[in-house]
Amino acid sequence: MAARSAPSCHLRLEWVYGYRGHQCRNNLYYTAAKEIVYFVAGVGVVYSPREHRQKFYRGHSDDIISLALHPERVLVATGQVGKEPYICIWDSYTVQTISVLKDVHTHGIACLAFDLDGQRLVSVGLDSKNAVCVWDWKRGKMLSMAPGHTDRIFDISWDLYQPNKLVSCGVKHIKFWSLCGNALTPKRGVFGKTGDLQTILCLACARDELTYSGALNGDIYVWKGINLIRTIQGAHAAGIFSMNACEEGFATGGRDGCIRLWDLTFKPITVIDLRETDQGYKGLSVRSVCWRGDHILVGTQDSEIFEIVVQERNKPFLIMQGHCEGELWALAVHPTKPLAVTGSDDRSVRIWSLVDHALIARCNMEEAIRCAAVNADGIHLALGMKDGSFTVLRVRDMTEVVHIKDRKEAIHELKYSPDGTYLAVGCNDSSVDIYGVAQRYKKVGECLGSLSFITHLDWSSDSRYLQTNDGNGKRLFYRMGKEVTSAEEIKGVHWASWTCVSGLEVNGIWPKYSDINDINSVDGNYIGQVLVTADDYGIIKLFRYPCLRKGAKFRKYIGHSAHVTNVRWSHDYQWVISIGGADHSVFQWKFIPERKLKDALHIAPQESLADSHSDESDSDLSDVPELDSEIEQETQLTYHRQVYKEDLPQLKEQCKEKQKSATSKRRERAPGNSIRLHFVHGYRGYDCRSNLFYTQIGEIVYHVAAVGVIYNRQQNTQRFYLGHDDDILCLTIHPLKDYVATGQVGRDPSIHIWDTETIKPLSILKGHHQCGISAVDFSADGKRLASVGIDDSHTVVLWDWKKGEKLSIARGSKDKIFVVKMNPYVPDKLITAGIKHMKFWRKAGGGLIGRKGYIGTLGKNDTMMCAVYGWTEEMAFSGTSTGDVCIWRDIFLVKTVKAHDGPVFSMHALEKGFVTGGKDGIVALWDDSFERCLKTYAIKRAALAPGSKGLLLEDNPSIRAISLGHGHILVGTKNGEILEVDKSGPITLLVQGHMEGEVWGLATHPYLPICATVSDDKTLRIWDLSPSHCMLAVRKLKKGGRCCCFSPDGKALAVGLNDGSFLMANADTLEDLVSFHHRKDMISDIRFSPGSGKYLAVASHDSFIDIYNVMSSKRVGICKGATSYITHIDWDIRGKLLQVNTGAKEQLFFEAPRGKKQTIPSVEVEKIAWASWTSVLGLCCEGIWPVIGEVTDVTASCLTSDKMVLATGDDLGFVKLFRYPTKGKFGKCKRYVAHSTHVTNVRWTYDDSMLVTLGGTDMSLMVWTNEMEGYREKRPCDSEESDIDSEEDGGYDSDVTRENEISYTIRALSTNIRPMFGIKPHLQQKEPSTDERPPVSRAPPQPEKLQTNNVGKKKRPIEDLVLELVFGYRGRDCRNNVHYLNDGDDIIYHTASIGILHNVATGSQSFYQEHNDDILCLTVNQHPKFINIVATGQVGDSADMSAAAPSIHIWDAMNKQTLSILRCYHSKGVCSVSFSATGKLLLSVGLDPEHTITIWRWQEGAKIASRAGHNQRIFVAEFRPDSDTQFVSVGVKHVKFWTLAGRALLSKKGLLSTLEDARMQTMLAIAFGANNLTFTGTISGDVCVWKDHILCRIVARAHNGPVFAMYTTLRDGLIVTGGKERPSKEGGAVKLWDQELRRCRAFRLETGQATDCVRSVCRGKGKILVGTRNAEIIEVGEKNAACNILVNGHVDGPIWGLATHPSRDIFLSVTASEKKMNLGHAARTVCYSPEGDMVAIGMKNGEFIILLVSSLKIWGKKRDRRCAIHDIRFSPDSRYLAVGSSENSVDFYDLTLGPTLNRISYCKDIPSFVIQMDFSADSRYLQVSSGCYKRHIYEVPSGKHLMDHAAIDRITWATWTSILGDEVLGIWSRHAEKADVNCACVSHSGISLVTGDDFGMVKLFDFPCPEKFAKHKRFLGHSPHVTNIRFTSGDRHVVSAGGDDCSLFVWKCVHMPH
Repeated sequence: MAARSAPSCHLRLEWVYGYRGHQCRNNLYYTAAKEIVYFVAGVGVVYSPREHRQKFYRGHSDDIISLALHPERVLVATGQVGKEPYICIWDSYTVQTISVLKDVHTHGIACLAFDLDGQRLVSVGLDSKNAVCVWDWKRGKMLSMAPGHTDRIFDISWDLYQPNKLVSCGVKHIKFWSLCGNALTPKRGVFGKTGDLQTILCLACARDELTYSGALNGDIYVWKGINLIRTIQGAHAAGIFSMNACEEGFATGGRDGCIRLWDLTFKPITVIDLRETDQGYKGLSVRSVCWRGDHILVGTQDSEIFEIVVQERNKPFLIMQGHCEGELWALAVHPTKPLAVTGSDDRSVRIWSLVDHALIARCNMEEAIRCAAVNADGIHLALGMKDGSFTVLRVRDMTEVVHIKDRKEAIHELKYSPDGTYLAVGCNDSSVDIYGVAQRYKKVGECLGSLSFITHLDWSSDSRYLQTNDGNGKRLFYRMGKEVTSAEEIKGVHWASWTCVSGLEVNGIWPKYSDINDINSVDGNYIGQVLVTADDYGIIKLFRYPCLRKGAKFRKYIGHSAHVTNVRWSHDYQWVISIGGADHSVFQWKFIPERKLKDALHIAPQESLADSHSDESDSDLSDVPELDSEIEQETQLTYHRQVYKEDLPQLKEQCKEKQKSATSKRRERAPGNSIRLHFVHGYRGYDCRSNLFYTQIGEIVYHVAAVGVIYNRQQNTQRFYLGHDDDILCLTIHPLKDYVATGQVGRDPSIHIWDTETIKPLSILKGHHQCGISAVDFSADGKRLASVGIDDSHTVVLWDWKKGEKLSIARGSKDKIFVVKMNPYVPDKLITAGIKHMKFWRKAGGGLIGRKGYIGTLGKNDTMMCAVYGWTEEMAFSGTSTGDVCIWRDIFLVKTVKAHDGPVFSMHALEKGFVTGGKDGIVALWDDSFERCLKTYAIKRAALAPGSKGLLLEDNPSIRAISLGHGHILVGTKNGEILEVDKSGPITLLVQGHMEGEVWGLATHPYLPICATVSDDKTLRIWDLSPSHCMLAVRKLKKGGRCCCFSPDGKALAVGLNDGSFLMANADTLEDLVSFHHRKDMISDIRFSPGSGKYLAVASHDSFIDIYNVMSSKRVGICKGATSYITHIDWDIRGKLLQVNTGAKEQLFFEAPRGKKQTIPSVEVEKIAWASWTSVLGLCCEGIWPVIGEVTDVTASCLTSDKMVLATGDDLGFVKLFRYPTKGKFGKCKRYVAHSTHVTNVRWTYDDSMLVTLGGTDMSLMVWTNEMEGYREKRPCDSEESDIDSEEDGGYDSDVTRENEISYTIRALSTNIRPMFGIKPHLQQKEPSTDERPPVSRAPPQPEKLQTNNVGKKKRPIEDLVLELVFGYRGRDCRNNVHYLNDGDDIIYHTASIGILHNVATGSQSFYQEHNDDILCLTVNQHPKFINIVATGQVGDSADMSAAAPSIHIWDAMNKQTLSILRCYHSKGVCSVSFSATGKLLLSVGLDPEHTITIWRWQEGAKIASRAGHNQRIFVAEFRPDSDTQFVSVGVKHVKFWTLAGRALLSKKGLLSTLEDARMQTMLAIAFGANNLTFTGTISGDVCVWKDHILCRIVARAHNGPVFAMYTTLRDGLIVTGGKERPSKEGGAVKLWDQELRRCRAFRLETGQATDCVRSVCRGKGKILVGTRNAEIIEVGEKNAACNILVNGHVDGPIWGLATHPSRDIFLSVTASEKKMNLGHAARTVCYSPEGDMVAIGMKNGEFIILLVSSLKIWGKKRDRRCAIHDIRFSPDSRYLAVGSSENSVDFYDLTLGPTLNRISYCKDIPSFVIQMDFSADSRYLQVSSGCYKRHIYEVPSGKHLMDHAAIDRITWATWTSILGDEVLGIWSRHAEKADVNCACVSHSGISLVTGDDFGMVKLFDFPCPEKFAKHKRFLGHSPHVTNIRFTSGDRHVVSAGGDDCSLFVWKCVHMPH
């Protein structure tokens, strides 16, 4: 039996030899206390050189690989590897955890850095994206995260001189990050020409935006901003691994073994070459350096730590050393001295002194060492090598005695025999050789017989026997080389040592049912009877020795990272030495035997720290004590559901197809009646504890099923919290007794905190538990809440519940936790108690550190059922399952007191004492130290007071909850009773329900308001439904029952029992009248025939219905023919016909009394008058089956007596009301949630005034009042409408459809806009030119490439473009995006990716250009504190939080400063944004398939809440102007009213049913009125008016077309609406309404359009601002209705044509659907004549027109082509007009022949469509670019193709707009796989070139640019596809035309100074 409990001795880590220098850098620092902090394996080490002492931090569960020191140099952050790695922040002084950061990174944490004031920490992961993450580490909260780089990141640092800036570096990159909001945005460092692009290994930030970085080649790169400005060549000879900044300057360390010190400007101070010092050696490589004052710490690759004093720099002091590369396997201990010997793959053997903690000798061998042994006299040391040889050394001076190589494979184990005569050598080729020591190690024998490599050997004490273990796990014995098989002989052998892992004595080290081979080493301590083991998981375990039974208990110690390869006791058993394979470290543990434990109590806390991070607890105890039966039952309960309520929406989606086919018929409307929960009989006591409390005003709060109940005992009424949708499992009350927290079952279960007065939810917490919540508790200040889940690891979470934030989280225990309690004095501490579990927790950042209660010798580890804190923060009390109360101080058990017989289920702390309640049914009052029991109350029937609302079922029921207050003790029992015990003794019963077991039987009385229930708890009960709400009578049955029925006269009550019998009882006294037992299976339904009740039909589960004559008490008939069990039976009114439902979903009919089967066609069934209808099958109730019928069953139904309303109950706990008959599938209904799972029965009372429903597993009886149609007070909780959204279409409008279906291109993914084909220019092979000119040419000089027009001036290149004007506004598919600022002086709007501030008076514009893709929505903050703050949302790619993710920018409109950037998970883009009333919250809606709605605290960049909005497009969501929690969203057939509660979003669908014939239309706009009114504009032009979420009025035809925009004026409440309308006399597209939307005034927009379509409205002082779909922004005066057009733009279709006037700064543009000059057809291209007097326009239909500029009269027009004209050009001499089309042709027209425009010639054989054309300066040649990336030159006017390269090179061009040709090869970028350069233009000066491309970039190059990938500047702003670009005359401006954004951008050219 001994092995069944863990040994009672201990190990304490005393010293670690080693330092992790391999694969880690910058991990060695001085703390403020001048101690040295570093790490090795999984342990953080704080070493004090003064005292030569080590402290250990052991909070990690795997290898530590990164470390950062807090700027105050006391706190340390360390990061580890692992599947779910975490970061610990700990105190280097106390080595206690301060904070744990987890749940974000995977694989490992590569780098860490604190910012300047130490508030934030940045971490880099080892995952594939190398995620960079910024933490608020004190709160354990992630602030921001972004993908770091595609390759490894080696170092990261905060810029200590600029806030919110970071720098990271790594493989071939350096990135400069800025943090804004929650967005981390990187800019890549530009290496430029200054240095090579290479891997950067370390960095340090300095002032003035300087960054110093160390590179792989040993140079130091100096950066300013993002540009490399200089390099310091050859700072080191090889890679610079470490750079450390301090007050005096910088220290760098490199692979060349040198340390260099630099001053603050990086001028060299000194060099220290460690290889040249006396401790140095070749190949020394520095991995970490730290410079403080005159001390320098150096860590090397080979696990050494040097300390250098600067004055004596050639004498470094070696502080620490360890083994380095390769694995460490060899370990031996000296037989007589405290020495340990280790040998490793680094070929060194080292001897360590265990007393001085130092290395005393080291010797390097030729080969890697795998094992070691020391002879019994301590003279010889044998080493086994990896190559199969072994060497013997003298320990004294490490000289070689002998070197023998007999084997080829590694020697894995060798041992000297105890008498020192033999050495046994075990090899990997499965042999053991024996050598004679005295004969100079001559081989004297070998032991063969093993089939696998030898792993362990042991000698017997007499040196005659040898035992071996091999890789197969076989154990073999030898006597002098011969195998011994006789078990008898072996039995008597005494072994000198025990290091074998298999054998009877060590059976217990293996787990019970596994055959894994992962224990590497064991060593037995015979004296202390302990065994120590080492395994592959880095764990050292202590077992009792011998341990014979598998699965023995142990103590375990963590510290090593992965494999512990070997472990040994020291010679005197004082220490255990263990060595780690991969971590190269040697751990020395102090052994603390039992007798010393008493003095060593202070070590317990530190010990258990490691425990808190391990999964499996080590019980100190023998196996499970007997569990109490009740607890046993409770632990068996699982709360898993087949279907969770959360799954319903998805299931419905999956069933959509079925539903579509079925709903062609018009579905019935839902009934007009509704029901309201009135009273619930029941209390959940059977598996919950301490869930019953008094509120402030003395009401009683508790829970049952999915309902929180507030019971008023004076009035005997109940109020209900119905926010939960599944079983509530726990409840606690706020210290002020006004709020309650309840936790429920669910896939992602939620905790609701709600107010007991208003019954409104204040906050909903979810996202961190699974399955359910088993316990909750408020902190004493009421701000925090702790909760425990019922998932497998019973997660403990600490919340800030008002904000809805998770503060900390930890795994609780493997076994169930029953209770969590927060320390009333210290809000950071809490306790959890459960099965064999008592843990004391404290918060550490985002984690919780738990310590097990320390029991010591006082008690045994018992199951705790309840716990409370006492009168100081140290004292805690817990009640056990055996009836004791344990008293704890800190974590130690001080004493136990016997309190009850059987478990103590509940306890409550009072001011001066305690009260406890137990299974024995006794309530005990105690004094404040549990010294004596002051008083006991027994719960007995005799003590019941007369006012009780029911009867006690049994004496001394098990007590599950106790609460005190208002002079009473409130008691909840397991039987579902709530009792109030007066201090003087009498007991009042307040509420009761059924006990455990399902409840199915329900019957209502034929003429009284009472009902009967019968349950599996073997009771029959009669309940009063009238206001007295009590249980009138109860009777125990010998068996449980499933059905009951009153006789028509109400005198008798028939009850069907589960054993097949039934009885009839007197309905008043419940005494038996008669009983029968004819069936074996349970009786499922029982019914009296109507009228006189002559017959009784009894249906059973064995598929028969027996019919009895009541008078004669005889069976008169049997109905046969059902194939399955019977579920429901009903009589017809005459008492002649039975309708039957069976479990096989059959509907059958039988004739009474004989039981003959009848077939009745379904049409006739309706016509029959039924006495009752409880059937769930048949045509009349086809509609009651939900869409997801496979998953759920409708279990019960009941029809009102007026045959109007059918109530049903189903498996998911819904009670539904349908209109009867419900024909057609999926009828509409009203649905109510209150029961948790199966509703087993529903019945209307005799007068239909109430509906009674039964919950099967929640054992509750709920009474609902029926409210007739028309009678409806406004109540917060009405039903949800129906299962399915309406099918009617929501109306149609082309603009809405277009907006709904548009898919936004993301810039980075944009593709080419033209259908180009062929090879891109930068990939084409150059054709060799025919005549290569000799370098020194006699030829005339090359002519100019381009005719220049400002020849007189000196040419000045253009160095920059500045955006000056933007023509365009995005109105075609965005709304509500034009706003007034500054009292109407400015307006703000957007186009493409630019936010525009437009001054109304001057027309000047300024721009916000930080977005990197199209803006889709814009809103202005209305709060006076945030004046002129604008939020804009953009499109973006998937939600990976990288720079391409969709984001929202919040910026100041006046100075264009970005205040916050919110990267969001709305994949595709953000389509609506809105600020809350206080301006602090921002609401955003996504374009993702779920149309997610998210709420942000934008200043911090924190996401507060997020939830899927609707399955179809949401157009707008807006906060109520007076609220921070209420908002409304509208969209396709959708309007929802939302509330923000904590972090949860609760929504209510708009209810239409109150207005006749209202149908859900597509809603487009929102406005708000006083008293909770909301107005929504619809697609049909109506405006709906909502009160709360109920439709109360429709303003019909507010507009003739869709109402696209609505605006609520905050100062006077007037509302502006804008719609799509044809202008008419009285109507107008803009209307101004009063606050109630009763009267309006219409305004016409004088745009001259056939229909006006308004997309945005805003109202300022006396003016209305309107944005139209035609991209105009118009200001309308309210008084005079005058219109003033502020902004004009193109509308639809890309802009292609663009031309600039030859001499003035004006330009023309045309678009694909422009009708400004109403040309009649879509235009594609335009051109001015050289004099500027004519304009030629090419159309999309192949026509072209020439207009006179002065009069805009048509001069001539012609159509020779069928397809679009792509370019049109006048020749420089004004003689010819060239027209290029997509028919692959260019036509020439001679203009001197007059306006007839006859074609004189055309160019042939152009391979593809024409893109651009340019004339030469002399009008003789034309260059044409075509769609196959080819450039062609033709003669004018003959159209002949010119092929001669020499001639071509000599042409001077009048203009250059070609994107092709050698001169412009450099404009094609590397990234143009899918996208093209679309247009180009060379400046008139001929030296600059601008291009526009498919990514929406405008780029500026020098001309010509023949090298590939030429340098350029980029300018963002356009959406994808810039279609055309031109310089204006004099190169003053560049005009670019955007395709998708229909906008023109005018850029001012900034010329270089002369």
